[in-house]
Amino acid sequence: MSTKDIAFYSKKQAVIVGFEASEISSEGGLVLLEKVERAHGLIRQFSSSITDKRHPSYIKHSIEKLVKQRTFLLMQGYEDTNDSDFLRGDQMLNRVLSGIPGSQPTLSRLENSIDKHQIFSILNSWLDRYVANIGNRKRITIDIDATDAETYGGQQLSLFNGFYGHTMYSQLFFHDGDTGEIILPALRPGNAHSNWWYVSILKRIVTRIRAKYRDIEIIVRADSGFSTPRFYNYAWENNLKYTIAIAGNNILKTRVARAEKAVRHLYLENGEKHQHFIGPYLYQANTWETPQKCYSKIESTGKGMNIRHFISNFEADRVREIYFDFYVKRGDSSENRIKEAKSMCFSGRMSDQNFYSNFFRLLISSLAYEMFRLLKAMIKCTGFDNAKKWQVNNIRLFLLKIGGTIKETKKRVFINLSKSAVYKDLFMELIAA
Repeated sequence: MSTKDIAFYSKKQAVIVGFEASEISSEGGLVLLEKVERAHGLIRQFSSSITDKRHPSYIKHSIEKLVKQRTFLLMQGYEDTNDSDFLRGDQMLNRVLSGIPGSQPTLSRLENSIDKHQIFSILNSWLDRYVANIGNRKRITIDIDATDAETYGGQQLSLFNGFYGHTMYSQLFFHDGDTGEIILPALRPGNAHSNWWYVSILKRIVTRIRAKYRDIEIIVRADSGFSTPRFYNYAWENNLKYTIAIAGNNILKTRVARAEKAVRHLYLENGEKHQHFIGPYLYQANTWETPQKCYSKIESTGKGMNIRHFISNFEADRVREIYFDFYVKRGDSSENRIKEAKSMCFSGRMSDQNFYSNFFRLLISSLAYEMFRLLKAMIKCTGFDNAKKWQVNNIRLFLLKIGGTIKETKKRVFINLSKSAVYKDLFMELIAA
């Protein structure tokens, strides 16, 4: 090595840098993703609902291969289709895809070939998969929540939303409150209110579930944006349980004024924390056909007052049971899961011009989230207790971004991953599962 390769000196040793090592891939975790896909067939089922309209003589990459490539690279942390061009020589990616990956233009053509009919086909298949996996459960909790996907270009139906204060798309998620599984994701115009379309989608979900499991108990949990008369009518007609937050107003303020005054005097003025619950009491907004059982939480945080109201048709001995044992759990089962899909699986990356192409991007990100959820379920079956709390980013960092090499013989493929990987024992346990 010449002196120009010396990066710096460490005491008396020269630190020399070169590119003479064997060909190493930084995507060693792809072999684990391929193991999960072969076990569950998630990507295969997703791809089968997409009609391939390309001329057979021009096809080099199947739909399934392109969807797998896009999903796996999202899971590895590559959020753009442009990244595919830099990874076309990666040994590990070529191995799991059984050939050279598709180029950026090929992936873009796939996204832009998706129309409304394709989207509905994918969503129907997605819902069928969820219903098929319910099994012998006696009840299901459906968490409903919305989030923003900020946009910066001239995308179709990308509109200004006054609540969020920027141009965006509105994403709507239906989660299983017990497993975190995405029941259905939906993309809406940027100016959509939280409750746009959600009752219509909920009807499809409930109808599909009840068609197979007639007696299953279905519970809906959501924040105040989803408190609408249409929902309450539908819930009453279809025997749904629910706990829905509602926004404060003058009537509710009057109803809790006495309790608020007492909490303010006894606790807030002394800088103490305290929670006081009242209810149930009947409340009926002008647009509601029937009154609902309402509950209120009057809380001194030690620094200020926090007053919340919610509607529920639960039967419980104490209000605290409804609030703490059930409602607040949506923070983890829904809100934190949306953060994973949005920030860690890149569902907020709405860069296509066409609305349905961006809808497809949301579905691919949701598919990546579901693959991670399956990995989490596998990790929970191991003895690695600290790993059972991992979020998507932790799984990516510790299990997927591992350096490795590939050596092939006529009958075998040897994948040798880094000996210094911190969680190599966990990795091997998952591979052997």
